[in-house]
Amino acid sequence: MAKLTDHDAYIAAAPEQFRPLLTQLRAQLAQALPDAEELIMYDIPGFGFGKSVIAGYAAFSKQCGLYVGKDAIALFTDEIAAAGLKATKTGVTFSPRKPISAELVTKLALASRKELGV
Repeated sequence: MAKLTDHDAYIAAAPEQFRPLLTQLRAQLAQALPDAEELIMYDIPGFGFGKSVIAGYAAFSKQCGLYVGKDAIALFTDEIAAAGLKATKTGVTFSPRKPISAELVTKLALASRKELGV
């Protein structure tokens, strides 16, 4: 993907099958973090303040990812596994066949915000 400067452009450039998921995830993050700014950091869209990214999201060739603080992932490891999703130290991957729930998005975003102290 070319270097993009806003969320709309990022979603439009993502693989077509992931655009609805990314649009939904963006809305869920905006609802969970209503006072956070939309930003692009490390070539992915996210929400945060200044240079502090609370949560970011991305699309790849076979899946999407939600990226938050590592303490947030650790706090919800069991819930992520119970949903059949894969977690890394700072992210959760999902697909149209196995989407991430709005409830889990909110929990992860709020825990990541708390972790950053913003």
